[in-house]
Amino acid sequence: MKKRPGATGKGLAKARRGGAARRKATPSATVRPADRAKDHTKDRSKDHDTATIRRLRTELAAARKHITELQASANTDFLLDIPNRRGFERELGRAVAYIKRYQASAALIVVDVDRLKPINDAFGHAAGDEVLKAIAAVLTRQVRASDVVGRLGGDEFGLLLWNLSETDMRVKTAALEQAIDGLNFVFGGQRVTAGASAGVAILNIHAEAGRALEEADRAMYVRKAQRRHET
Repeated sequence: MKKRPGATGKGLAKARRGGAARRKATPSATVRPADRAKDHTKDRSKDHDTATIRRLRTELAAARKHITELQASANTDFLLDIPNRRGFERELGRAVAYIKRYQASAALIVVDVDRLKPINDAFGHAAGDEVLKAIAAVLTRQVRASDVVGRLGGDEFGLLLWNLSETDMRVKTAALEQAIDGLNFVFGGQRVTAGASAGVAILNIHAEAGRALEEADRAMYVRKAQRRHET
């Protein structure tokens, strides 16, 4: 066998040793079990974090929905499902701000049930509740979707009616009284009526919510006194 030039025995041995050393220094491509376990742990941790974030988002959405429902219930009369005094005053405040900004007009009407207390005393509060529900339904039917009907407390209702002239407001107030006067109820075999008195205040660019409520309330009591003399 012919030797290559310069390929001595010592040189060949050295080359073999060098090749073996390089092979020994080359990293192995084999993944150790410990590394596999570490990667698996990382994956499980990521999955856990993702599930936790998803759960927290769901809980946050539920909490926000619950808060919205609580806020709505705080402004709604539980018995009649219309705004309570707080809800109505909030709408009135918004209406006054809108009127001042856009020079609009509206009417604030306060309606007081005339004979609710005698009905409660004679037939119980369940009978009184039935009267209130019927009156709330009548008032709601008498107004437009843009108008607001609320319960100010006890036997008193408030109505916020948009874009009515002063003459129209007086006509509307009389129509509301007439509609409630026409309601008939039978309790304990007796036919009874409730009746109502209404007072109105005009809302314009000079209106203030609190003063308007007081004005409509005073007008309602004047009207109540007139109706007592009429009967």
